[in-house]
Amino acid sequence: MKHIEIKGAKVPALGLGTWQLTGRTCSEAVRQALELGYRHIDTAQMYGNETEVGRALRDSGVPRGEIFLTTKLAPGNLSAALARHTAEESLKRLGVEQVDLLLIHWPSGEAPLGETLEALAKLRERGKTRFIGVSNFNVKLLKEAVETLGADLLCDQVEYHPFLSQRAVMAALKHHGLMLTAYTPLGRGHVQRNPELAEIGRKYGKSAAQVTLRWLIDQENVAAIPKAASRAHAAANIDIFDFTLADEDRAAIDAMRGNLRVVDPGW
Repeated sequence: MKHIEIKGAKVPALGLGTWQLTGRTCSEAVRQALELGYRHIDTAQMYGNETEVGRALRDSGVPRGEIFLTTKLAPGNLSAALARHTAEESLKRLGVEQVDLLLIHWPSGEAPLGETLEALAKLRERGKTRFIGVSNFNVKLLKEAVETLGADLLCDQVEYHPFLSQRAVMAALKHHGLMLTAYTPLGRGHVQRNPELAEIGRKYGKSAAQVTLRWLIDQENVAAIPKAASRAHAAANIDIFDFTLADEDRAAIDAMRGNLRVVDPGW
């Protein structure tokens, strides 16, 4: 497993996303991912599955210290009081004393950004999270958070795949010394259906999804968290560390980057 070492964190570059995984399906997906070698698990208050994720963590037998665990504050929980209270509730549901990373899930405007960031910093000071960060922040919001408000962030989690350019966000993150976590890294099926990616994959005996995940994590300070409900998909997604993309293939995937969003930021 490749790791991103940044700001004292050691983050597995490939993780398991759990959006839309609920109930027993979620617990089984997390448990089997840990069996396969995943050590980066991503959840959120909005997903309604923190309890199931926590159960899988306990049942797996993997020491807590080996797992990088992320959760996120829901958009309605961004006031100082609600951030503190609901973060504590998340820890109880997860069955842990501390998460590794606590994010603002969406910049909703429900509370002043400075108030939320201060609440996150206090949660970190109290040992409730090791690191704090944001999700779905654009360049302007990143600048406000880091430069204007002085927040010590680890990452921005955004939609990122071959069909959505995040060059501006990536440049801002590099400028601020932060990492990017790519959610929906396979574009909800767009990657698997792309003939050019499939052709690149055939050169390596890999699938379009596998070459895409490799392309993502080969980028500086980029992690990817594909969702995988089945053991077969989870196993395929992690089977990306035995090959290296040639420069021309990386360039071909780079050239695909457009403006296809599969997650509507105006939700």
